[in-house]
Amino acid sequence: MNAALRIFTWLLALALVVLPVVAVMNGWIGAERWPLTKLRVHGEFERVDPVQLRAVVLPYAKPGFFAARLQGAQDAVEKLPWVERAEVRKRWPDVLEIEVVEHKPFARWGKDRLLSEQGRLFPVPKDMRSDALPQLGGPDSQVQEVVKLYNESRELFAPIGFKVDSLVMDRRGSWSLALSNGTQVVVGRADARPRLGRFARMLPQLLARNALPLQRADLRYTNGFALSWADKPATAETLSPQPSPANGTGGITQQAST
Repeated sequence: MNAALRIFTWLLALALVVLPVVAVMNGWIGAERWPLTKLRVHGEFERVDPVQLRAVVLPYAKPGFFAARLQGAQDAVEKLPWVERAEVRKRWPDVLEIEVVEHKPFARWGKDRLLSEQGRLFPVPKDMRSDALPQLGGPDSQVQEVVKLYNESRELFAPIGFKVDSLVMDRRGSWSLALSNGTQVVVGRADARPRLGRFARMLPQLLARNALPLQRADLRYTNGFALSWADKPATAETLSPQPSPANGTGGITQQAST
């Protein structure tokens, strides 16, 4: 009986020590005695709303210093528009610190997403105008490949005064792009980089030969391009013996050899 009493006494004493600690750590008690009264936000950001940031963090800070739910607060912050990632921590005695890294938009991706400079896709925030950003697209698994070819294409066409407004890879892996002068360029699946390189080298000569706008260039030829000019008279200039693909309504297609 004495042994059982000793065990009970030991368990009671242990409970008296452990239970207050558990209560404090779970926020059952102590929130008023050790409150988090200061919020410090670090990071360079322009688009994240500080008021919204404070609002989503507050419920996780209410339990006090010891019971603050840091992971929950971090998850809530990272769901805010424009937040790429966040880190939440606490500083004794009453400070909650948040490190925020904001998305920096690099391009539009598809119809309703943006691509950040860090290569992450995120929804287009409400009321944002993204017309000034280039349009990229393709399977999500090919983001790095699309960005790589876009950067290479920019370097190819920049010396001759053109920007690449869009670059898209379709589901079959075929490439197409649009230049700032309105020319639509069909690149195809194979040898995209050498084809674009040849076209960029020849483009100034092609434009010098014709004063009319170049509507479309099809690069899917071994030794030439199929060119469609806007409102050209009904005579075609053939620069290569290879046959041209069927042309759509308006304009005339010509074959330019490389």
